[in-house]
Parts: sequence; structure tokens; C-alpha cells
Amino acid sequence: MGYEEEAVDELWRDVWCHRSQVQRDLNHGAGESFVIRMLAHQGTMSPSQLADAMHVTTGRISAVLSALEKKGQIVRSADPEDRRAVRVELTDAGRERGRKDMQEIRDAVCWIFSQMGERRTREFVELVREFSTYMSICKPGKPRPTAEEVRKAFEQS
Repeated sequence: MGYEEEAVDELWRDVWCHRSQVQRDLNHGAGESFVIRMLAHQGTMSPSQLADAMHVTTGRISAVLSALEKKGQIVRSADPEDRRAVRVELTDAGRERGRKDMQEIRDAVCWIFSQMGERRTREFVELVREFSTYMSICKPGKPRPTAEEVRKAFEQS
């Protein structure tokens, strides 16, 4: 096994399989958090748009929206241009939850970086940027990017 395969195994084991408590806490009610983030970013959306973005069924998104509606964090209303369509938007309480969720994540990551120190944090951020650039152009089941495609991707990042 080459270093590449060993690194994938370690990444899988250390990051994806043994999630941290922060990751578990964030994923508890992940559907709700995802909807809040999407609506905060995109504005008003339809339930089917949210379901597509989450890669879940419309039944699952309906359950998430019902929970958020009961908490007063979203409202559903008829689309003024098409009365048959439903639009979903955040309430002030939903926007506040989104702001608090993001601040909690930010605070946790800042603490982690303070533990790692400035040099290692900057190296980590640069490596993640590089990894993300490669991930953005490497499509499963497709030919690997050419040197020219890699160069262009890094020029754009």
C-alpha cells in the first residue's frame, strides 16, 4: 500500500469515522441546521428546492419544515406569482438561530486554532485550500484532471 492509500485510510478513520463531539452536536438536527443555513444564504426557497439541496425526499423536508415552523423559525406561505407553490423563509427567530449556530461553530474552530498555534493553523488552512481545489476538479468516475486543468483551477482559487 502506498502513502496515498495509507493517508486515505487515516483520513477516513480519524476524520470521517470518528467524528468529534462538535460534529455530532452539529449533526444532531442537521436537517434543521441545514435548512436554516440555506435560507439564510439563499433567501426564500421552495420545499422541493430545499429537498434537492439536502438530497432528501420531500417527505423528509416536510418533517424538518414542520419542526422549524413549530419553533417559530420559518414560515411557509403561498408564492404570490403561483398560488399553488409554497415558499419558505426565515423568521427573525430563525435568523437569530442561524447567527448563533454560526457563532458557536466559529468560536469552536477559533479555540481549536488557538491550540494548534499560528504556524500550524496557517499551514492547515493552506493545505485545506489546496485539497479543496483538487477535490473541486476531481470527479468520481471521470478521467483525472489534466495538468492544464489543475493549473487553471489553482489560478482561480
